[in-house]
Amino acid sequence: MTTQVRTIQIEARPRKKKYKFVIGGLLIVAALIYLIATTTMNSAQYYMTVNELLESEKALSGRPVRVSGAVVGETVQYDPNTLELRFTIAHMPDSPSELAAGGLAEALREAVSDPNAQRLEVVYVGPKPDLLKNEAAAILTGTLGDDGVFYATEVLFKCPTRYDEAPPDLES
Repeated sequence: MTTQVRTIQIEARPRKKKYKFVIGGLLIVAALIYLIATTTMNSAQYYMTVNELLESEKALSGRPVRVSGAVVGETVQYDPNTLELRFTIAHMPDSPSELAAGGLAEALREAVSDPNAQRLEVVYVGPKPDLLKNEAAAILTGTLGDDGVFYATEVLFKCPTRYDEAPPDLES
């Protein structure tokens, strides 16, 4: 009896296919990191008071900013045909320690009546908000133009007198 030995030769897979998958995976990860970084940087906003914004006016011109202030009621102008709203906000303190003495309503009243408080002109295109009135707290998102005007893309208002009601009597 003769035994024959057959040798089977197994061809090794080319490593090029593995490298293609590794390189493709790395490109996908790099693209995701790039998208996350650019989205985060583009949506980053500074939150400032009127004084802080005007002090760093040149550095922040054209960048998205969120600013807060007190609405000066006599400056409100609204054109219902173009939906253009123009008004001025005055600087008001934003730290709780500065607000604690008289509360938000008193801080807004002082900011609007102080002739030395820095002021910022605001332009917003959209429907006129119901809470826009004298001494309302404004939180605005937008950009500061080269002309010194704040072009708002989003406006939020809080009227503190609306929430100053006496608490309900729970003892009866």
